[in-house]
Amino acid sequence: MTKSELKVKRIKNGTVIDHITANRSLNILNMLKLPDDETAIMVAINVESSDMGRKDIIKIEGRELSQDEVDKLVLLAPQATLNIIRDYQNIRKSHLHLMDEITDVVTCSNPNCITNSNEPIQKRFAVQNKQPITLRCYYCERTMEYDDIESQF
Repeated sequence: MTKSELKVKRIKNGTVIDHITANRSLNILNMLKLPDDETAIMVAINVESSDMGRKDIIKIEGRELSQDEVDKLVLLAPQATLNIIRDYQNIRKSHLHLMDEITDVVTCSNPNCITNSNEPIQKRFAVQNKQPITLRCYYCERTMEYDDIESQF
């Protein structure tokens, strides 16, 4: 190992989130409600990447993300790669993909939007821009950017 290499322990079982935009991993940990008292986490922030220039990486020991967490993750890190590790083997590698419409993942930032009333209505957003992310509410047409989205988690 040279001085410029970083050696990080492999995990036996869990999740690795790679290709996170640099300096955004702490937002993702907050969304996942980590760290907690039971989960071992390894985080690399602002490390060199041949593809991205700089990136973050999160390794979560002993936990696989739920679909709800993946739906939120794609909004915070739409270009990320999700790896499921079992018995030290990468059994599934998924490149996250931001769909053209988001349903029931975030809430409209407009307090007067019908989705913020007591009406039983889906929270729907059109993805106006994927990088940087911009969502538009289907009902009131309010646009939301990364900071608006991240603040909900």
